[in-house]
Amino acid sequence: MFKTQAETLEFLQEFKPQLDETPDDREVLLCVPFTDLAVLSKNLHGGRIQVGAQNVHWAESGAFTGEISAAMLQELSVRYVVIGHSERRQFFGETDETVNLRLKAAQKAGLKPILCVGESKQQRDAGETEAVIFKQLELGLVGVDQENLVIAYEPIWAIGTGDTCDAIEANRVIGLIRSKLTNPNVTIQYGGSVKPENVDEIMAQPEIDGALVGGASLDPKGFARIVNYV
Repeated sequence: MFKTQAETLEFLQEFKPQLDETPDDREVLLCVPFTDLAVLSKNLHGGRIQVGAQNVHWAESGAFTGEISAAMLQELSVRYVVIGHSERRQFFGETDETVNLRLKAAQKAGLKPILCVGESKQQRDAGETEAVIFKQLELGLVGVDQENLVIAYEPIWAIGTGDTCDAIEANRVIGLIRSKLTNPNVTIQYGGSVKPENVDEIMAQPEIDGALVGGASLDPKGFARIVNYV
């Protein structure tokens, strides 16, 4: 929940020029609050930066005050949507079952969902990391097309804490996630205190295909350095 429309335009003015040398095969995606989608879409039309939303409801319409449908996102040229982010699960009652409904609704509408999975500090300390994530995948992916999907592994204990998951450990968990999929070519990202200082090591890992960047994405210069990892 960051940036007004005016702040979004300021961000773009500083961010876009720093992508001139970014390799063409890198996908750059901004998943922003609903109120910023229109101004972002308008100013990025035809460019290399793609637009994503932070959530979508499973119904096409109805009495769901405060929710947004897939059709509403499509109208703004949104192509991606984050689903099941740990903050939605932690603060807003999201469950594996509602995550599944949102995933299927997004795909039905032609959006590409980014499914977030990950364990808490308490679960990791109890040795439950694999069991928790495998259950999230099992329940979340029922009836979901794995050919139109991105997965983000975000260990909850590493989000916004500055306590990054060791790159080798992140690679191990993402490899386990991949082993549970019917489509091993799904793009799997790591998210959790990704910063300019650690992105090179993270992206050097063979199983990690990308980064889901939180707080570090708010600074256009720092985020550009993450996009332009070496």
